[in-house]
Amino acid sequence: MLLRLRITLPDRPGSLGHVTRALGAVGADITQVTVMERGDGRAVDDITIFSGEHTSKDNLTRSLLTVPGVTVEGIWTTREAPGTYPELEILKYITTAGDRALATLIDSLPVLFSADWAAVATDHALVYASWRAPQDPPLPLDTPARPTAMTLESGLHVISAPLPPLALSLLLARSDGPAFHRIEVHRLARILEIFLSLPATERSVARQLRK
Repeated sequence: MLLRLRITLPDRPGSLGHVTRALGAVGADITQVTVMERGDGRAVDDITIFSGEHTSKDNLTRSLLTVPGVTVEGIWTTREAPGTYPELEILKYITTAGDRALATLIDSLPVLFSADWAAVATDHALVYASWRAPQDPPLPLDTPARPTAMTLESGLHVISAPLPPLALSLLLARSDGPAFHRIEVHRLARILEIFLSLPATERSVARQLRK
């Protein structure tokens, strides 16, 4: 199974090698490493691993904590295939999706961000939600002016984002793992900018809302 790990570690040569050995000791194979931030002698890395069903998150955590200076921020499942460029593939599909452009985007976001579900709504009603979304998604009462990460009282981690030209608001949610990182927020903002700039986006969404 594919798992995503977010860890903080000392930003010095050899640190990642120690992490690799700790993961290998419990049968995990690193498939991708993404540096989320660096500064003040520390780094935050997202590591995608492949591990057998017998390797528990607790075992992974215990092994990682044997590495001096390492902190485990979260371990959660992911469906994003490492080493690919999924944003490009999704945007390509959206350009030919016609009236399903918005649905294609919403269905794709949980995979792109190792999240649970996504939904989009007007001020008054839900417009579309991905298949794992709850029946009544906890949409924020007030949509921020720009994509913003927050953690709800329930513990659900979300990014709330406006879609101003469409008079819609978007929510991307993750119940397992850590809060959304600012790099993830920036990545979502860029995807939405491109989506909203596509010539057919506004027309296709308008037709969907009229249905």
